[in-house]
Amino acid sequence: MVTHCKKENKGQARKGLPLFCIQKALPEIVPTKFRLLRQKIRHSEKRTTGIYVIPLHKQKNLLMHILFTHFRRFRSDIAQVCFCLGVLLLGGCDMIEYHPYDLDIDGETDVNRRNIERIETATYGKEEIRFAVISDTQRWYDETEDAVEALNQRDDLDFVLHTGDMSDFGLKLEFEKQRDILSGLKVPFVCLLGNHDCLATGLDVFRKIFGTEDFAFTAGNVRFLCLNTNALEFDYSSAVPNIQFIREEGDHVPEGVKKTVVAMHAGPFSEQFNNNIAEYFHYYLKEMPDLQFCVYGHGHNVSVDEFFDDGIKYYECTCAKKRSYLFFTLNSNGYTYEVVNF
Repeated sequence: MVTHCKKENKGQARKGLPLFCIQKALPEIVPTKFRLLRQKIRHSEKRTTGIYVIPLHKQKNLLMHILFTHFRRFRSDIAQVCFCLGVLLLGGCDMIEYHPYDLDIDGETDVNRRNIERIETATYGKEEIRFAVISDTQRWYDETEDAVEALNQRDDLDFVLHTGDMSDFGLKLEFEKQRDILSGLKVPFVCLLGNHDCLATGLDVFRKIFGTEDFAFTAGNVRFLCLNTNALEFDYSSAVPNIQFIREEGDHVPEGVKKTVVAMHAGPFSEQFNNNIAEYFHYYLKEMPDLQFCVYGHGHNVSVDEFFDDGIKYYECTCAKKRSYLFFTLNSNGYTYEVVNF
């Protein structure tokens, strides 16, 4: 329950008015066992009045206290009825237990770093790497659960790569729900930032739950570059895609790396991509060791394109609603690609 309350200065008594004030009500309900969190929430460059977040299991006691303590202050029957209805309605708001811009994460955080450690450990020294790509699972929770079930039936999978758009509106609960579903995978997974993931405070939530939006890891002898390409969401005011990050990766290739795969959410020449630097972007990708191919999502379709006419293919993965994923195998003979329906 989130309750907006105004502060009262000491000595200021509002005679004849009902005292609907959390600060006054709390001391009478075992103050040592009540934890009151006061937050300032930023919204449209303004700050609200104090927002007091009360644990759900304490709400009923507080509401009953308010009801019986202040009921008698209303002299008319109509006012008393309205007050009771208001308290009861307020008590039924268990579904709304967070602010839309809440950053208080429930559950595991720093997911990508933890799973990258698992991937690099499990694939160390391997000559053949097999991974699946899923994308755009936003709002399709049942389909995402089915994808996890289908992937878990495989015994030839090293890890899963999600190319972004776990959320529709950038809400914390969306990210948490997707993370919890994907955590049911038998193999580790990593998630990229999608354009929908940038809405509201989504970028901050993504960073807390998953980590930075540009990252890389090594599986066997393959270096995977995972890049933020959602330039439109950053109003072209930030380095998206981050060419400097790509160049530094090219300058500091880990020992033993022989090949490269690049993953992103929005592919070149989409409305999200900064197409002014598309050629520049691809040039520096090719500076990485033996670039094999690129994967992306965003368009909710399956497609294969050679955007730059140089033999490097860009594979698009569809959304969860269409119930398919991509499966890649890389080895000394090159790589294979498969679209798998579930």
